[in-house]
Amino acid sequence: MKRIAAIAVLAVLIISAAWQALWPKEPEVGLDQGNKAPEFSLPLINGNETHLADYKGKKVIVNFWATWCPPCKEEIPEFKEISAKHSDDLVVLAINYTGSEASEEAVRTFVDSHAMKFPVLMDVNSEVLSQYEVFSYPTTYFLDEEGIIQKIQRGMVDRGTLEEFADS
Repeated sequence: MKRIAAIAVLAVLIISAAWQALWPKEPEVGLDQGNKAPEFSLPLINGNETHLADYKGKKVIVNFWATWCPPCKEEIPEFKEISAKHSDDLVVLAINYTGSEASEEAVRTFVDSHAMKFPVLMDVNSEVLSQYEVFSYPTTYFLDEEGIIQKIQRGMVDRGTLEEFADS
Protein backbone atom coordinates (compact mmCIF):
# COMPACT_ATOMS: atom_id res chain seq x y z
CA MET A 1 0.00 0.00 0.00
CA LYS A 2 2.82 2.42 0.89
CA ARG A 3 4.51 1.56 -2.38
CA ILE A 4 1.37 2.42 -4.38
CA ALA A 5 0.99 5.73 -2.54
CA ALA A 6 4.65 6.60 -3.17
CA ILE A 7 4.28 5.77 -6.89
CA ALA A 8 1.11 7.88 -7.09
CA VAL A 9 2.82 10.87 -5.44
CA LEU A 10 5.82 10.49 -7.76
CA ALA A 11 3.52 10.31 -10.81
CA VAL A 12 1.71 13.50 -9.74
CA LEU A 13 5.05 15.30 -9.30
CA ILE A 14 6.28 14.16 -12.73
CA ILE A 15 3.02 15.20 -14.41
CA SER A 16 3.11 18.56 -12.64
CA ALA A 17 6.71 19.20 -13.73
CA ALA A 18 5.89 18.25 -17.31
CA TRP A 19 2.85 20.53 -17.28
CA GLN A 20 4.96 23.47 -16.07
CA ALA A 21 7.62 22.82 -18.73
CA LEU A 22 5.29 22.28 -21.68
CA TRP A 23 2.72 25.00 -20.99
CA PRO A 24 4.53 28.17 -20.00
CA LYS A 25 2.79 30.72 -17.87
CA GLU A 26 1.56 34.11 -19.05
CA PRO A 27 4.30 36.71 -18.50
CA GLU A 28 3.97 38.70 -15.31
CA VAL A 29 2.73 42.28 -15.60
CA GLY A 30 5.57 44.65 -14.74
CA LEU A 31 8.08 47.17 -15.99
CA ASP A 32 11.07 44.94 -16.74
CA GLN A 33 12.11 43.50 -20.06
CA GLY A 34 10.11 40.29 -20.60
CA ASN A 35 7.14 41.50 -18.53
CA LYS A 36 3.73 42.23 -19.95
CA ALA A 37 3.37 46.01 -20.07
CA PRO A 38 0.79 47.43 -17.65
CA GLU A 39 -2.52 48.35 -19.29
CA PHE A 40 -3.50 52.01 -19.45
CA SER A 41 -6.04 54.29 -21.03
CA LEU A 42 -5.63 57.98 -21.81
CA PRO A 43 -7.32 60.57 -23.96
CA LEU A 44 -5.84 61.21 -27.38
CA ILE A 45 -5.07 64.79 -28.28
CA ASN A 46 -8.46 64.95 -30.05
CA GLY A 47 -10.25 63.91 -26.84
CA ASN A 48 -11.08 60.30 -27.78
CA GLU A 49 -10.04 57.66 -25.25
CA THR A 50 -7.49 55.02 -26.26
CA HIS A 51 -6.21 51.93 -24.46
CA LEU A 52 -2.93 50.10 -24.82
CA ALA A 53 -4.95 46.93 -25.50
CA ASP A 54 -6.38 48.60 -28.63
CA TYR A 55 -3.02 47.99 -30.30
CA LYS A 56 -2.62 44.28 -29.55
CA GLY A 57 -1.31 42.53 -32.64
CA LYS A 58 1.01 45.43 -33.52
CA LYS A 59 4.42 46.33 -32.22
CA VAL A 60 4.07 49.39 -29.99
CA ILE A 61 6.59 52.08 -29.20
CA VAL A 62 5.44 53.93 -26.07
CA ASN A 63 7.33 57.22 -25.90
CA PHE A 64 7.03 59.51 -22.87
CA TRP A 65 7.84 63.09 -23.86
CA ALA A 66 7.24 66.81 -23.27
CA THR A 67 7.36 69.86 -25.54
CA TRP A 68 10.03 71.50 -23.34
CA CYS A 69 12.40 68.53 -23.65
CA PRO A 70 15.12 69.13 -26.31
CA PRO A 71 15.95 65.40 -26.88
CA CYS A 72 12.20 64.70 -27.18
CA LYS A 73 11.99 67.25 -30.00
CA GLU A 74 14.99 65.69 -31.73
CA GLU A 75 13.30 62.26 -31.77
CA ILE A 76 10.13 63.45 -33.50
CA PRO A 77 11.40 63.08 -37.09
CA GLU A 78 12.59 59.54 -36.35
CA PHE A 79 9.23 58.58 -34.85
CA LYS A 80 7.40 60.15 -37.80
CA GLU A 81 9.51 58.18 -40.26
CA ILE A 82 9.25 54.81 -38.49
CA SER A 83 5.53 55.31 -37.96
CA ALA A 84 4.90 56.04 -41.64
CA LYS A 85 7.23 53.32 -42.90
CA HIS A 86 5.73 50.56 -40.72
CA SER A 87 2.14 51.77 -40.34
CA ASP A 88 0.66 48.31 -40.96
CA ASP A 89 2.41 46.53 -38.13
CA LEU A 90 3.74 49.17 -35.72
CA VAL A 91 2.34 52.14 -33.82
CA VAL A 92 4.05 54.94 -31.93
CA LEU A 93 2.12 56.11 -28.86
CA ALA A 94 3.50 59.47 -27.77
CA ILE A 95 2.43 60.07 -24.17
CA ASN A 96 2.78 63.75 -23.34
CA TYR A 97 3.61 64.86 -19.80
CA THR A 98 0.69 67.27 -20.03
CA GLY A 99 0.78 68.28 -16.38
CA SER A 100 4.14 69.97 -17.02
CA GLU A 101 2.98 71.92 -20.07
CA ALA A 102 1.72 75.52 -20.26
CA SER A 103 -1.66 74.24 -21.45
CA GLU A 104 -3.29 71.43 -23.40
CA GLU A 105 -3.76 73.88 -26.27
CA ALA A 106 0.01 74.52 -26.30
CA VAL A 107 0.55 70.77 -26.75
CA ARG A 108 -1.97 70.69 -29.62
CA THR A 109 -0.22 73.62 -31.30
CA PHE A 110 3.16 71.89 -30.89
CA VAL A 111 1.84 68.61 -32.33
CA ASP A 112 0.29 70.43 -35.31
CA SER A 113 3.41 72.48 -35.99
CA HIS A 114 5.55 69.33 -35.98
CA ALA A 115 3.04 67.37 -38.11
CA MET A 116 2.92 64.50 -35.63
CA LYS A 117 0.50 62.04 -37.27
CA PHE A 118 0.95 59.16 -34.81
CA PRO A 119 -1.28 58.96 -31.72
CA VAL A 120 -0.48 61.60 -29.09
CA LEU A 121 -1.93 60.86 -25.66
CA MET A 122 -2.43 63.43 -22.93
CA ASP A 123 -1.34 62.35 -19.43
CA VAL A 124 -2.82 65.35 -17.62
CA ASN A 125 -2.57 63.89 -14.10
CA SER A 126 0.69 61.97 -14.68
CA GLU A 127 -1.09 58.68 -13.95
CA VAL A 128 0.62 56.63 -16.65
CA LEU A 129 3.95 58.40 -16.11
CA SER A 130 3.80 57.27 -12.48
CA GLN A 131 2.55 53.81 -13.40
CA TYR A 132 5.53 53.36 -15.77
CA GLU A 133 7.95 54.97 -13.29
CA VAL A 134 9.11 57.61 -15.78
CA PHE A 135 11.57 59.98 -14.13
CA SER A 136 13.51 61.28 -17.13
CA TYR A 137 12.56 62.40 -20.60
CA PRO A 138 12.39 60.95 -23.06
CA THR A 139 11.73 57.38 -21.92
CA THR A 140 10.62 54.76 -24.45
CA TYR A 141 9.21 51.26 -24.03
CA PHE A 142 9.28 48.84 -26.96
CA LEU A 143 6.47 46.26 -26.87
CA ASP A 144 5.97 43.25 -29.11
CA GLU A 145 2.65 42.26 -30.66
CA GLU A 146 1.53 40.63 -27.39
CA GLY A 147 2.41 43.65 -25.24
CA ILE A 148 5.62 42.16 -23.84
CA ILE A 149 8.38 44.67 -23.08
CA GLN A 150 11.30 43.97 -25.41
CA LYS A 151 13.44 46.99 -24.56
CA ILE A 152 13.42 50.11 -22.40
CA GLN A 153 15.34 53.19 -23.51
CA ARG A 154 15.93 56.05 -21.11
CA GLY A 155 17.14 59.00 -23.11
CA MET A 156 16.94 59.69 -26.81
CA VAL A 157 16.26 56.85 -29.25
CA ASP A 158 18.22 56.73 -32.50
CA ARG A 159 17.12 55.61 -35.96
CA GLY A 160 19.09 52.35 -35.74
CA THR A 161 17.29 51.28 -32.56
CA LEU A 162 13.90 52.07 -34.11
CA GLU A 163 14.70 50.19 -37.34
CA GLU A 164 16.09 47.20 -35.46
CA PHE A 165 12.90 46.96 -33.40
CA ALA A 166 10.62 47.45 -36.41
CA ASP A 167 12.43 44.76 -38.40
CA SER A 168 12.64 42.20 -35.57
